[in-house]
Amino acid sequence: MLRLSKKMLFALEAVVDIAYNAGSDPVQSKEITRRQGIPQRYLEQVMQRLVHAGVLKGVRGPRGGYRLARERRRVTVGQVARVVFDMEDDSDVDYPSESPLGQKVIAPLWQQLHDEVMQKLDAVSIDDLCRRANDEGIKSDGREKLDYTI
Repeated sequence: MLRLSKKMLFALEAVVDIAYNAGSDPVQSKEITRRQGIPQRYLEQVMQRLVHAGVLKGVRGPRGGYRLARERRRVTVGQVARVVFDMEDDSDVDYPSESPLGQKVIAPLWQQLHDEVMQKLDAVSIDDLCRRANDEGIKSDGREKLDYTI
């Protein structure tokens, strides 16, 4: 089975947490840490990269935090994955073999698999994952904090 890195899992959980728990205020990183158990040192690093890539918006100030930069249906898992791939050490990504079998058979297979996985990830929106969370009965702090009184 292909393995996801901790950074990838943390980034996906954080983005879905922001989308799923969004209310009128931005989602603070300490709340993400509390809900998801993501270590703060990983979280801040990945959040800044997601802001820089235009996936998230950072809001400064005492009530600051993070919001999605676009509607959650317009952000894909593939976009988040690409940000994390850019963060990770990719010194061992290129197939190291110099043999013709490695270069002409195995490396192209691995590239094809990567391309197919990314195509599938691009087809899944953050909204899809939020709907799945709702279907699973996961509570949303953002919905609980909304006030519909006039």
